[in-house]
Amino acid sequence: MSFDYDLFVIGGGSGGVRAARVAAGETGAKVALAEEDRYGGTCVIRGCVPKKLMVFASEYSGMVGDAQAYGWDIQPGAFNWNTFHDKLVTELDRLEGIYRNILKNNGVESFDQRARLVDAHTVELTDGTRKTAKHILIATGGRPVVPDFPGSELAITSNEIFHLDKLPQSILIVGGGYIASEFAGIMNGLGVKTTQFYRGAQILRGFDEEARGLICEEMRQNGIDVRLGTNVLEMTQDSGQIRVKATDGTEDRFDVVMYATGRVPNADNLGLEDLGVERGRKGEIIVNEFSQTAVPSIYAIGDVTDRVNLTPVAIREGMAFVETVFKGNPTPVDHELIPTAIFTQPEFGTVGLSEEEAAAQEPIEVYATSFKPMQKSFAGGTQRVLMKLLVSQATRKVLGCHIVAPGAGEMIQLAGIAVKMGATKEDFDRTVAVHPVMAEELVTMRQPVRTA
Repeated sequence: MSFDYDLFVIGGGSGGVRAARVAAGETGAKVALAEEDRYGGTCVIRGCVPKKLMVFASEYSGMVGDAQAYGWDIQPGAFNWNTFHDKLVTELDRLEGIYRNILKNNGVESFDQRARLVDAHTVELTDGTRKTAKHILIATGGRPVVPDFPGSELAITSNEIFHLDKLPQSILIVGGGYIASEFAGIMNGLGVKTTQFYRGAQILRGFDEEARGLICEEMRQNGIDVRLGTNVLEMTQDSGQIRVKATDGTEDRFDVVMYATGRVPNADNLGLEDLGVERGRKGEIIVNEFSQTAVPSIYAIGDVTDRVNLTPVAIREGMAFVETVFKGNPTPVDHELIPTAIFTQPEFGTVGLSEEEAAAQEPIEVYATSFKPMQKSFAGGTQRVLMKLLVSQATRKVLGCHIVAPGAGEMIQLAGIAVKMGATKEDFDRTVAVHPVMAEELVTMRQPVRTA
């Protein structure tokens, strides 16, 4: 049977574009891709990239005071949201153009339309056109959702936060995950009076308890009103603001309320159920270790599968898919020991097990130190950083590494290599320290602070 294409990709985010580009450019496959919105997906258009640029913008406010402490005659100024936002839009347009050109230069045919599946080898575009392909790859990502409660329609999500008409004077951010906590730091740094509600006992659930405790403490020191064990009961319009009634008995008014309490896979109305493609409890597409669905010709990668929802993981899944299907090299996706950076303020870098997970698995030694970094201490700051290693008593392998510090994301990328390779505590000990830097503490901690 002949097909229009060897591969049809649905979704133009990082994972889908990488798979399409590599399949076409490196194996000569005939490839098409359909994207109903903007190329680059969540990460480039409404996620990692614009968020990191906002993090950069928000950090300059604290630099003025530090510069003055170091002898610079610098006076604080006002942040101009319009100046920043105009430049942000231009940058995102530039990046989308790069994604489009990557596809074009590798011979991938693009359709700026929504695509849905008709059968195991056929997709239908918005204009009614049907295309056939030997293999179909779904890479449609996920989206933020707001739970249903009285006044929930007044909330925005992380999609809209990048495109506010003006910077609000006050904002409530609801949620305790990394997206909520990152934006709390961003808005606070931009001069917005920031409140964060989280219904749980501590933000950043699932991460190392000591690390997330320090992050929450530092966020509060930075001026963020973090209210734990608190949720929204109802919201109403009130003279141009939003009145929020909370479970802790308080009522407050905010200019903007942003919800970051969860995301769901974009797998609805794709025709999956009719074809026998299985979906999970959250609506995610169920795949095997090779990203293959219950229908052999249909594969799925990225957030739509709800495995590990990170851009580099989606890209790795796309690469593994091409190796498996087009290069004849069956490659299962490796989701173990993924280094992660969370751009809270302070920043958090983590790889491997948390102390709680490691202790539940086997007897461990905990090496940790917390101190004031030289740069901030000299300027009179009270901020503290954390360096932490979790070590197996039996094998001496480093099971987890956690860093709460400025630049933690840069540090954890390199530490992640060592942990992924199975480095032992003695391997760390044999490494000569770089002095004076914060990260030298990772190789100079000699005695465990506790065992578990």
